[in-house]
Amino acid sequence: MTFFLLAYLAGVLTILSPCILPVLPFILARADRPFRQGTLPLLAGLALGFVLVASLGAVAGGWAVDAHRGGRAVALALLALSGLALLWPGLATRLAAPLARLGDRLGGRAAMIRSPRLAALLLGLATGLVWAPCAGPVLGLILTGAALQGPGAQSTLLLAGSAAGAATVLGLATALGQRLLRALPGILPAASGLLRRGLGGLAVLAVIAIGLGLDTRLLARTPLAGAAPLEQALVDALQPGEAPAMPPQPAALPVLGTLPGLDGAVAWLNTPPLTPQALRGKVVLVNFWTYSCINCLRSLPHLRAWAQRYADQGLVVLGVHTPEFAFERDAGNVRRALRDLDIAYPVAVDSRFALWRAFGNSAWPAFYLVDAEGRLRHVQAGEGGEARLEAALRALLAEAGGAPAAAPPVALRQPGAQAAPDFARLRSPESYLGYRQAQAYAGREPLRQDAPQSYRGVAPGLNGWSLDGRWTVGGEQAVLDAAGGGILMRFQARDLHLVMGARDAAPRRFRVTIDGQPPGADHGADTDAAGFGTIDGQRLYQLLRQKAEVRPRLFEIRFLDAGAEAYAFTFG
Repeated sequence: MTFFLLAYLAGVLTILSPCILPVLPFILARADRPFRQGTLPLLAGLALGFVLVASLGAVAGGWAVDAHRGGRAVALALLALSGLALLWPGLATRLAAPLARLGDRLGGRAAMIRSPRLAALLLGLATGLVWAPCAGPVLGLILTGAALQGPGAQSTLLLAGSAAGAATVLGLATALGQRLLRALPGILPAASGLLRRGLGGLAVLAVIAIGLGLDTRLLARTPLAGAAPLEQALVDALQPGEAPAMPPQPAALPVLGTLPGLDGAVAWLNTPPLTPQALRGKVVLVNFWTYSCINCLRSLPHLRAWAQRYADQGLVVLGVHTPEFAFERDAGNVRRALRDLDIAYPVAVDSRFALWRAFGNSAWPAFYLVDAEGRLRHVQAGEGGEARLEAALRALLAEAGGAPAAAPPVALRQPGAQAAPDFARLRSPESYLGYRQAQAYAGREPLRQDAPQSYRGVAPGLNGWSLDGRWTVGGEQAVLDAAGGGILMRFQARDLHLVMGARDAAPRRFRVTIDGQPPGADHGADTDAAGFGTIDGQRLYQLLRQKAEVRPRLFEIRFLDAGAEAYAFTFG
């Protein structure tokens, strides 16, 4: 219920976002009709169209993208006709004539075909097909969950909640406008024709803008994009995550279930295949992670320390590597990551999400504590809370064979991106570069999906980014087609990371600058003082770690070789 409420409130906040602007002309054009006959079915169709497209896009493959493009073209044509009909009422009569004749032939079905409610519903469906909501934090979480867990009632319900929130606030705005017009009866008759034509003109302009992709460019640069920070505040309020100081877990831990089977892993690293029976008698800490996730990387120093400290007392740390990006499905990439990250404890490679679904997991990182009898006793999601997690595992070790000896905190090894973040000065959220989850894109040209295009880089506002050069933007990543291209990002954080790779195994050279200058002492673990670095695999790269003042800075990365891939910015 909490997540549905969060999705609904995020939909309500859509009214503050510029992505609602292309939809408004089609909504307001029904204001001259009764609410139940015009606006309500239109909003219902809009919500239904959005839920269908978002659900399909989240869980389907390339064929769904092609199908959506065809449906989008049909929807744009329908919306264009609707706008032209508002401009010229005579055109509406001529367009309706064939349907009226068909209705007469069908006898009793004529009323349904000519129903204004059905017409409004169909118009709403078309609007939902072309509506591209701004992918704020809440919608991003919903779509990611749908993509990972597959089709399901929960994902569809959450998408419906977001659409219902947007429809509610649009409906209230329309109803308020209707009441205002009714309160001015002398003005309404004289103004209705002008208002109708004005809305028709806006509708036609909106169709042209959407068809040419101008809406993406203009809306990304408008100062009205204020919904995302409010959505993030909702996430933090309803599901607090990264609190560094958490109270210790009480010793009495409830029984939450049993350890699921582990036979869904596609490979096992650092160990032969494990089973719940083989782990009986051990306290098991199961960690869901993926090697390019910054939050997961910052948990690793604690996991390595616990695996070493408590091994003799019966603790087994079991990593379950479930990928976020396609390259993380490769067991060879995972094996290399374990070597680079100095992970010696067992890891199950869960590239088909079998263990993810068996545990009912929904987050990276996530932690599941299992006692010596194979019972699930504690669940914890997200970065932070290490003190509580260690207290819980010590309590289970005490149950199994006596209290473990008290020990001082270990001196954690936190190299590079594994160091604890500076939350006090962190003002930039994770930002994806693939079009499926792209946020805050601020370039002049709209992102072209799965096709090469030349982009002209611009200096964006805080947390915005733009491309420069010739790129092909895919669902997960942006791929550089010609050497010399770059990415600009304005951020405010101590650390800047970028998940990168290459189209083949060959290295790709790059150079980074901050406010137009080499980073110097502020270089990251994967760059030098002059800003140079090399892509040597598909992973997360730490490009900057500022030593002194943290303030809004303009970051730029310039690639010296074609074929570089950029996936997502993360900060710390």
